[in-house]
Amino acid sequence: MASKMWQEAIETMPRAELKKLQSERLVAQVKRSYENVECFRNRMDELGLKPDAIKDISDLSKLPFSYKKDLRDYYPYGLFAVPMSQIKRLHASSGTTGKRIVVGYTENDLDMWSDCLARLFTGVGLTKDDIVQISFGYGLFTGGFGAHAGVEKIGATVVPMSTGNTALQIQTLIDFGVTAICCTPSYAMLLGEEIEKMGVKDELKLKVGIFGAEPWTDEMRRQIEEKLGIKAYDIYGLSEVMGPGVACECEAQAGMHIWEDNFIVEIIDPETGEVLPEGSTGELVFTSLTKEGFPVIRYRTRDICTLNFEPCACGRTHIRMNKPQGRSDDMLIIRGVNVFPSQIEEVLLKVAGAEVTPNYQIVVDRVNNTDVFEINVEMNENLFFDEVKAIEATEKKITAELRSMLGLGAKVHLVNPKSIERFEGKAVRVIDRRKLS
Repeated sequence: MASKMWQEAIETMPRAELKKLQSERLVAQVKRSYENVECFRNRMDELGLKPDAIKDISDLSKLPFSYKKDLRDYYPYGLFAVPMSQIKRLHASSGTTGKRIVVGYTENDLDMWSDCLARLFTGVGLTKDDIVQISFGYGLFTGGFGAHAGVEKIGATVVPMSTGNTALQIQTLIDFGVTAICCTPSYAMLLGEEIEKMGVKDELKLKVGIFGAEPWTDEMRRQIEEKLGIKAYDIYGLSEVMGPGVACECEAQAGMHIWEDNFIVEIIDPETGEVLPEGSTGELVFTSLTKEGFPVIRYRTRDICTLNFEPCACGRTHIRMNKPQGRSDDMLIIRGVNVFPSQIEEVLLKVAGAEVTPNYQIVVDRVNNTDVFEINVEMNENLFFDEVKAIEATEKKITAELRSMLGLGAKVHLVNPKSIERFEGKAVRVIDRRKLS
């Protein structure tokens, strides 16, 4: 499979050369962080480590981890490695709980970020002739501006819609002749449902969708592709490391390439911190090699996934990450069993994909000191108009498969189509009332 590339020499760099480049950049980054970031320097000193002990990437595991808590402890600028006069843009989390997570970018950081997104857009077949609607949030959230800059870099036309106003979003898709859209997968599903209801699918010129910022399954991908008549691609990123575009799919749709000229990735045991062998499932850890304003060393993402070291059909040499299976810190513990929402979604769409939609909510409560585990799942229109026996049979089928996968009983409720609240940002999949009581 031949794939167009934005920076072919880098994207196809032989692995040995890539490792050499990573080693050189790691040594420089450790030295710069030690000299300019108090938190990192203190942790190095606690371990009795000096920058000259890091010779190449084989020494990476000697370095201390960094955590999201650090960003709150050193709020707002305590982890920046350059003076504020060199910071050209700030982004931050929504700040719904506690102090916000604040990240800063130099001119070079912004250029590197847009190159990463340009690699993505070129890799999924977009060119300067495309019109791309950005329906990620703008403002302090990294999604909108990150994607925006990448679209501009390849010379394509940007439609900076941001989130909300679904009717206007659809009208814009039609009137502006939009050929690609960036948003969350749950919002793509909502758009697909509304477009279906309006009967305007044939008026769309969409061919590509780039979706991220929340978990989604391959079955959900298939449904989005069908509803919108597009190819749907996955994108991964987090503000602490850069933003969207840290990793992304190519046209092969076989995992997301991590741009290893800019990042080193590890998989660790989330309990012990031990680096795991190739092919293992564990927590994703990132080290930024080229970030100047806000570099991170061995940042623990809490995302659980595996890495794919096999050559990709597209010709790129950078390793791929599979879709995160969940988060070590978002994991639900129900009656002593570890449960990830992604496991539940996988069962729902695999076992009953023809009878239900991808819209569901997990509700966990505690009654008489015992965890109560319920799942509300929307039926599709066909099942809704079927006999009660058919609905009950589907509920039993899902319940049995969940018990088989999780070793845990759940009460499954099939609810009316479109009865679960839709969100124009990230979908709310879990309601844990144990934390509210």
